[in-house]
Amino acid sequence: MVGHGDIRVVHRGGSKINSRQPVITQDSRFLLCASGECVKVFSTSTEECVHDLRGHTDAVTGVLLKPSNHLQAYSCSADGTVRLWDFTEGIHIKTYVIGYPVYSIYASAHHEGVIFVVTPMLNDKRSEVFQLVAVHLPQSGDQLVEALELSAVISDVSSNPAAIGFGKGGEFIASAKGLHLEVFFFKKQKSYRFSLKEDNKKGGKNTFMCVACHQKEDCIATGHEDGKIRLWRNFNHKKEYTFSTLHWHHSAVSSLCFTPEGTNLLSGGLESVLVQWRYNQESQRDFLPRLGSAITHIAVSPDGALFCTSHSDNKITIIQSSVKVSAVIQGLVKGESVRTDLMVDPRSKSLVLNGKPGQLQFYSLQRDKLLYNLDIVQQEYIHESGLEQFEVVKAAFDASGSWMATVEERNQKAAELELNLKLWAFDEQTQSFVLNTTISTPHEARITDMCFCHAADSQTTMLVSTSKDGHFKAWQLSAAAHTEDEGPSWSCDFVGAYHSLVPERCCFSADGSLLAVSFQEVVTVWSPASWELLTTLSQPPQAIRDLCFGRLSCSKYLLGTTASKLLCCWNLLTCSLEWSTTMDVSLLLADPLTENMAAFCFQAGGTDLFVFKPSEPRPLFSHKAVCSGKVTRAIFSPREEMLESCEESSQWLNRSQLHFLTQYMDLMTFTTKAEEDRLLASSRQLVVDDSVAMTPFYLLLGKHRQQETEDAVSSSLSSDTVPQSSAAIKQLLQTPAHVMPSTSYLCSMFVQSLLISVTDTREENKHAEEKMDSEREEEDSEEEMEPSNPRPQQASEACSLTKAQLRELRRVRKQDHSWSAGFL
Repeated sequence: MVGHGDIRVVHRGGSKINSRQPVITQDSRFLLCASGECVKVFSTSTEECVHDLRGHTDAVTGVLLKPSNHLQAYSCSADGTVRLWDFTEGIHIKTYVIGYPVYSIYASAHHEGVIFVVTPMLNDKRSEVFQLVAVHLPQSGDQLVEALELSAVISDVSSNPAAIGFGKGGEFIASAKGLHLEVFFFKKQKSYRFSLKEDNKKGGKNTFMCVACHQKEDCIATGHEDGKIRLWRNFNHKKEYTFSTLHWHHSAVSSLCFTPEGTNLLSGGLESVLVQWRYNQESQRDFLPRLGSAITHIAVSPDGALFCTSHSDNKITIIQSSVKVSAVIQGLVKGESVRTDLMVDPRSKSLVLNGKPGQLQFYSLQRDKLLYNLDIVQQEYIHESGLEQFEVVKAAFDASGSWMATVEERNQKAAELELNLKLWAFDEQTQSFVLNTTISTPHEARITDMCFCHAADSQTTMLVSTSKDGHFKAWQLSAAAHTEDEGPSWSCDFVGAYHSLVPERCCFSADGSLLAVSFQEVVTVWSPASWELLTTLSQPPQAIRDLCFGRLSCSKYLLGTTASKLLCCWNLLTCSLEWSTTMDVSLLLADPLTENMAAFCFQAGGTDLFVFKPSEPRPLFSHKAVCSGKVTRAIFSPREEMLESCEESSQWLNRSQLHFLTQYMDLMTFTTKAEEDRLLASSRQLVVDDSVAMTPFYLLLGKHRQQETEDAVSSSLSSDTVPQSSAAIKQLLQTPAHVMPSTSYLCSMFVQSLLISVTDTREENKHAEEKMDSEREEEDSEEEMEPSNPRPQQASEACSLTKAQLRELRRVRKQDHSWSAGFL
């Protein structure tokens, strides 16, 4: 069995952007928010994602602007690190290793070099007791720094980041948990604790939900479970404290925030209304209603020009001048459950699933952006608890993406089930789906499953639906019969049943020649061409959960899972059971591009993944405990670019990517180390020199200076080199001013980059001059020895000789040949 090796489960696309309070930058141009394992930087004007700040290996749990430099930001993560970023350029500057999982981060301009984080009391992510810790950030040129100086500030705090806030001038920090409010004063090194009764006289719940502190006065605002807001004053005397009460919200206050000048207090909750209270004139209130869904966080830009609200449907709304919604950043909408399966639109390759009530959302995982919502129910949704409304419960696409089928139902207690089957045709002009056929009450009871025939060479488009009424129906697309204006429509072609049993699952083979329908514990195989029952497979003793045909070379196999924890594989050529194994498979699905199949197995409170081919007895890949709880929704999505992984354990990820939903509605996927390295390489990463102050500009300039020095050593600089073409100067002109080093250091480097290096040239010229002088002396001595008019033939011969030959000739001529005169 192949282990998971370098494959990791990550958030990648569709992550929550509403889990933590977003941050608006000083100039109101950008918005930063935690999103899975990265920090996303959005433009507040265009809503586009400008940068993905990647590097954390676990969920990001907080984002914070650096108080001493408003163009840098901190991010904290459950991986036990705090990272410093230059978010305008998307550059990672430094990593501080805390050593404990970090769940929120706070800082104050009056506590320079210190940040405050919330960590578990025990070094364990499952710990339910948390503490507020002060972390001293060491001054070091290293990119990876261990922050070892930790000191506890408040021992028992809430894991909710909204329950802690800094007070006026960083003098104190307030923390709320349960029925207690604790205020810690830094100068006194003393804390005061205030408690409320669980219920007030009118039965309201006094539990603290959130905290906000006034920036210029000693005032703490707290939101409570019963919708009340309390303004605490004189809290530096435990016996003399006072509070006043504001009340508009009918349910829990989820977020509070003071404006920078302290003139207004903003509050939000389940009502989807942003309330603006006038400070010291609380009877005057302004409202911004109909924001779409419950408010979870509120943030204000440092200049007070922009407000932003996070919402429960994974949306961030940017509000201008406190009255006008200027932009909406919509993430993957995540409700309490997904009634439809996870699907991939064959045309746009987007992920399709339930979105807002009565709608389907089309979400691009590659761009991590919502493409559009499609209103299926086409009725106004009424926000009222206990009111039953139409819900989209099933959806399916055909192979080309030209047709989509949806099922909507409403089940009122006093009335019968209302059921609609709708067929949607893709419109090339609007690039969306248009309603073609509505079939009211297609079955007498709830529809259990639905699938299209995916055969590419099929002459007709066919849809099969199964129902609790004991029948399955085949719906076929037929041409218009009456007028030319009418387009093609859908009608019922066949109704099938088997011994009054209830059909639960159905699926077509890859070529469309077979239809498998499970009737409780019996699997029936039909021919769609003649609607003849070909065979029955009744090996499992209990009801079938999932049915799935093999693909490509494994198309002769049919796999099924049962409620009795069996995974069975039938060979359709022999109509016999090929193999079976005992596994509690909660979800079985096939990769449409390969022979691979994935089985999510539930055991010991968690889910394991097995990837296998039906024709082979051993799994290709296994991963223990991919998440806690059951996985009931998953999908193989095709990749834009094929990976070239050579590892056996990760080859199944080369063509498709496997996404799955956890029970907490987190969309997860699998990634390899090579893929992560490629993503990190594409982002702008810097290597820091230990001996210098860590500034990105120094590294850019120093890199070019080192490169130019190496070039100078290998080849001398020509005299016509133009200083303006230096790469260092280009970087100087393009680099933001906030990341530049000190002027005294920059000046010398800049001037040196303007100068042409002539050291090596002078040395070479000196050697050349000495050489020329010696050659001239040799030539002069030769002229004295040689006749004044040499013969032309000798001159031509000398010209044809090389320099080495000439030097050797001169050496021979200088020798004393007088000894040979005696022989003449």
